[in-house]
Amino acid sequence: MEYMYAKGDVFLRFKGKMKEKIKGKKIVVVRKMGILLLMAALAGIIVVSQKTGEYLNSRNKKEVETSGKLKEKAEKEEQTVILDSGHGGRDPGKIGTQGTKEKEMNLCIAKKVEQHLKEAGITVIMTRTDDAGMADSQVEDLKERVKLINETKPVLAVSIHQNSYPDPSVFGTQVFYYTHSREGENAAKVVQEALQKVELQKNREIKANDTYYMLKKTEPPVLIVECGFLSNPEEEALLCEDAYQEKLAEGIANGILSYLQI
Repeated sequence: MEYMYAKGDVFLRFKGKMKEKIKGKKIVVVRKMGILLLMAALAGIIVVSQKTGEYLNSRNKKEVETSGKLKEKAEKEEQTVILDSGHGGRDPGKIGTQGTKEKEMNLCIAKKVEQHLKEAGITVIMTRTDDAGMADSQVEDLKERVKLINETKPVLAVSIHQNSYPDPSVFGTQVFYYTHSREGENAAKVVQEALQKVELQKNREIKANDTYYMLKKTEPPVLIVECGFLSNPEEEALLCEDAYQEKLAEGIANGILSYLQI
């Protein structure tokens, strides 16, 4: 009996240990599964975080690019340039050796400059868009142009003209600025340099002036661009050519854009 009891006791102990062992294995398996599930969840969170980060970075980049484009557009829209076609109406300006009227030449070139600037996104105001002047008399006409410039306050005003001189051998393009305007001098240098790059007949040195009404009576920087000499037969003929006018317009427009740092 004692033997049988002892034997049974050993069996019970063995059975108990087996249960504990099986139970321990189950716990280990459950723990391993839990760890694997946790790792899978973490991996999923990492992937989602990466995708979210990429999306946000992409969105931020687009927002920055859009913001930059809007800012650039706003800055351009804020930069107004006035183009003045000298003379007009009853005032023909200089008359060339072949009868070319300065007022007509000025308007043709100014319109071409306007087109270049508008294509670059610049706001352009023209003092005239046809043959009519801004007033009946030359004095009042000049006063109206000066008034427009001072009231509009453009970053730059450019007056297009043609030159003339008693000596018919004199020719070339020249930019004038107000003697006491440092900003005007800077602008004149930039525009003259741009004109030198478009292969014109001749580019003369920029010149300061303190007697021209438009230069001394305006507050914003103003340039007077003398495109050529109508008193020179060869240059007059060139100034009447559309291709040469386009060269002049390109040079003037490029100079204005460089001055505006665009």
